Amino acid sequence: MQEEPIPNYQLFSAPPALYEAMLSDIAAAKDYICLETYKFGNDSAGNRFRKALTEKSREGVNIKILIDSWGGGVPISYFSEMIRHGAEVRYFQKIVLAFDFFTKNHRRTHRKLLIIDDKISYLGSANITGYSLDWRELQIRITGDMAHCFKKIFYQNFNLYQKYIFNKLNYRKAIHCLGFEIVQDMPSIYRQRIKKKFEELIKNAQKQILIETPYFIPGFKLRKALMDAAHRGVDVKVLMPQHSDVKIVDLLRNKYLGLIHRNKVKLLLYTPNNLHAKAMLVDDEIFCITSANFDYRSFRYQHEIALLGRQKEIIKMLKSHMEETLSQCIPFNYDFFTQRPIIQKIFEILLVPFRHLF
Repeated sequence: MQEEPIPNYQLFSAPPALYEAMLSDIAAAKDYICLETYKFGNDSAGNRFRKALTEKSREGVNIKILIDSWGGGVPISYFSEMIRHGAEVRYFQKIVLAFDFFTKNHRRTHRKLLIIDDKISYLGSANITGYSLDWRELQIRITGDMAHCFKKIFYQNFNLYQKYIFNKLNYRKAIHCLGFEIVQDMPSIYRQRIKKKFEELIKNAQKQILIETPYFIPGFKLRKALMDAAHRGVDVKVLMPQHSDVKIVDLLRNKYLGLIHRNKVKLLLYTPNNLHAKAMLVDDEIFCITSANFDYRSFRYQHEIALLGRQKEIIKMLKSHMEETLSQCIPFNYDFFTQRPIIQKIFEILLVPFRHLF
C-alpha cells in the first residue's frame, strides 16, 4: 500500500501527538537538529527527548540546544552523555545578581523552535514538559525550505546567549520568506515588534478577530485597539483559560476584563484545563502563530517569535482549531465578576504596578 504524503503544514493542539511527531522527525534526522525552548522538564517528556537526542548525537548528527536559564528546569549535567558525543547545550542568560535584578533577569528567550535537516521546522507555544501534557497548545510543523530561514534565526539567539547588550538597531528585523512574515522580538521598552504587529492587525480588521492566549494583560494601546475594533462592528473574541497555571496572572487580568467586556469585546474562558495556545486570526485572511503571550512581560522583556501569513491551508486548520477551542469555552460572566470580594479587588489594584513582571 502506498503511504499517504505528509502535508506541508500541520497544526498540533495536543502535546502527546505533537511530541510523537517531533520525536519521529528527530529519529529520522541525518544532518542537524536545532532546538530552542523555554522549559525542558526532567520528567517523562523531557527524558524521551533526551534519549532521542542522545541517540542522534551518537550517530554523529550535529545537535545544538538552547534552553532558557529561568524556565529551563534541568542542569547541564542532564545532557552530559549527548555532550560527550559532540552536542552543544547552552543556557540563555543565566540568572545574575545585579542592581537591576528583576529587569535584567526577566530578559528571557521564550521561543519554541525545532529545526531539522533543512527540511522540517516547528514553531509555537509548547514546551517540552510532562506536566503540560493535557494542556491545549498550538504548534505548526512546516516542511520545506522555511527551515533555512528558521535555522538562521535560531543561530542568532544561540550565538548571543550570554550577551546582555548588542546592536538593537539592526537586530530582529522582520524576515519575509517564501510567502511568510517572521517577526522577532527582543527585550525593549520601545521596539516591541510583535505588539505593534498585533496593533496593526487589529486596527485593519474588518469582520472578525480571534485571539488565543494563556495570559491576557494587554497594555493601553492594545486594549484601545480591541475596544475600537469592537465598536466599529468587528466581532472580537478573546479566548483564554478560565484558570491558567499562573494564578497571580489570573488575578491581575481581572483588573482589565470588566472594562474590555463593557466595550463589546467578547471574552471566552476555556474550561477543560489550561489553554496555552498563542495565536490570532483576522478576517479569516491573516493568521499569526507565536510564542508570545498577550501581556506586558512577553512584549517588553522576552525574546519571542511570530509567524504570519495568508496561506489558505493554514488558515483553514487554524480556524478549525479555534472553533474546537470555542466549543469548550464559557462566556465571561460579568454579573458574577462585579460581585467578587472586595479583598480580591484590592489585590488586583496592588498588583498593577508589577504588571510588567508577570
